[in-house]
Parts: sequence; structure tokens; C-alpha cells
Amino acid sequence: MHKDIQAINEKIERESEFVEKLMNEISKVIVGQRYMIERLLIGLLSNGHILLEGVPGLAKTLSVSTLSKAIRTKFQRIQFTPDLLPADLIGTLIYNQNDGTFQTKKGPIFANLILADEINRSPAKVQSALLEAMQERQVTIGENTFKLEDPFLVLATQNPIEQEGTYPLPEAQVDRFMLKITIGYPNKEEELEIMRRMTRNGVIEVNPVISPEDIIKARSVVQEVYLDEKIEKYIIDIVFATRSPSDYGLDDLKELISYGASPRASIYLTLASKAHAFLRRRGYVTPEDVRSIGLDVLRHRVIITYEAEAEEVTSEDVVRKILNRIEVP
Repeated sequence: MHKDIQAINEKIERESEFVEKLMNEISKVIVGQRYMIERLLIGLLSNGHILLEGVPGLAKTLSVSTLSKAIRTKFQRIQFTPDLLPADLIGTLIYNQNDGTFQTKKGPIFANLILADEINRSPAKVQSALLEAMQERQVTIGENTFKLEDPFLVLATQNPIEQEGTYPLPEAQVDRFMLKITIGYPNKEEELEIMRRMTRNGVIEVNPVISPEDIIKARSVVQEVYLDEKIEKYIIDIVFATRSPSDYGLDDLKELISYGASPRASIYLTLASKAHAFLRRRGYVTPEDVRSIGLDVLRHRVIITYEAEAEEVTSEDVVRKILNRIEVP
């Protein structure tokens, strides 16, 4: 096994060269926010959709559009509004008077990278239309089903403070996001650099450094990253502790958790941990990879009780306790 891991390490060393180029290209525009950019790359390498949550002005939209420019790929920004219709998203059938037939007009969802801006501003019909695209990577218009191009990734943003005119995302849809990232404010040095950079004249050019084919190739390498049986069991223990905390000596969490994480959590935690190791140019997953990505995979999958809300305990608090108290292999 030692030789196998060494071979994987060498392969990853070769195949992950684009990561630094991509990071450097994005950092031309985005100051700091390395945590967010890394998570965007993890989603890209793991074929998982990402939900970005943060107050306005933290470069969520700018980060996604900059990432798309650094990849030679089709990008669509869709502004979600209360009057948005499913047809505005996926497309519709248009009647042709000349020959009496219906023709398919494809919507903006037919792209590689989709920025769903303020996703929680659209009603349930639009959310359900997006659901098929996210899960099945296909879209149905009338009687015809169209496969979406690979890679296909939905990067959605939502504002946590302004709830007027918003629709809570259905749990089924939230669960389909591999990661939910909460974005904080920059520090003083970063904000000073942002202020200087954004108040100068001139547009910063971002050059495409990789192609969609490079991403698909990198994904196959990510899947080869070695995952020891002990790490597999560690992932299962973390996920099961969200469902049956008492079995892991976490009796104080029993009254705080209404619903634990679904089996998607185990799948996504494994894939994201492998991608995290890939970004560190390692051919094997460590417990630290799992712990680093665990909060992003689980924070939106653990549903807390009214008692927890009354005690001002969040799902993040619960997940942190589980990660801190489950025995590390």
C-alpha cells in the first residue's frame, strides 16, 4: 500500500499544478478570502454544488464570476427575484407560426457554471425547476429531457440578514448543496488592500488558465486519493453522531437535534475530504482533512429543535461539539 500511496502522491503532484495558477489568477481580483476560494475549488473538484451565505459586499458574486473567467467555460449569472418563472431559468417551448411546430428555447441554466444570485428570493416553482438540474444534471422542457454539459455546478448566494421578500429554501434542496459556506468580514490589512485596489482606475484582467477538460481530469485523480478504513469509520461516526448522539456519549445534544444528517453527508464528506487532500498535494486523507471540511458539509444538514433555538444554540455549535468530541483515529 505504501508504494501505491507514493504513486498517487506523484500523480497528484503533477495534476495539481493548475491549482496555484488558478489561485494566483483569482487573487488578482479577490483580496484574502482564501477559505472561500478553496471551498469553491473543492466543489469544482468534487462535482458538488455550493451555497454561499454572507452579508452584502463580501465579494461572493465577484469570487464566482472571477473563478469562471479563470476557466475556459460557459458562465451564467441568474438574478433570482420573486417574479422569476421556471421558464426564465430552464427555457420553454415557442410556437412557430410558419410550420405550426413548437421549438425549444433553452434557458440560462444551460451553462457550466451557474451563479444563482440571492437564490432564496424566488418561489417554490423556480426552486423545484432548479432541483432537477442540480440532482439529475438534466432539464425537462415539455416532453423532452436535455442533459446538461459536464462540468455543471450551481454556486448560489443568499443574504442571512434581510428576510423580507425571501422564501426559505426547501430542506430537499438545501441537502443537495455539498457545502454551505458562511463568509465573514476581511481583516484590517485585507480591507485596506481592497480599498486601494478597488478605488484605482482600470479593470483587472483575469486570464483563463484551465479548461473544463482539465477539471474533469483532475476529478478522476481526486477519486484516486487513498482513504483508509479508519478514516471511513471516522466519517461514519461523525454522521451517525448527528442522528444518535447518545450512542457516542453526547447526551447533552439529544434534545438539541431534531433531524441528523442524511447519507449524502457521508458521501459528500468523503469526496470533499479527498479534494481537500488534493489541494494540499497529498495522495491520502487525514483526520484533519475531515475536520477542516466537516462544518461546511454538515452545518446545513443538522436541523436543530425549538429548545436549541430557545437556548440560542445553532446547528454550527452542535456540529462543532460533535467534531471536537468524536474520537479521532
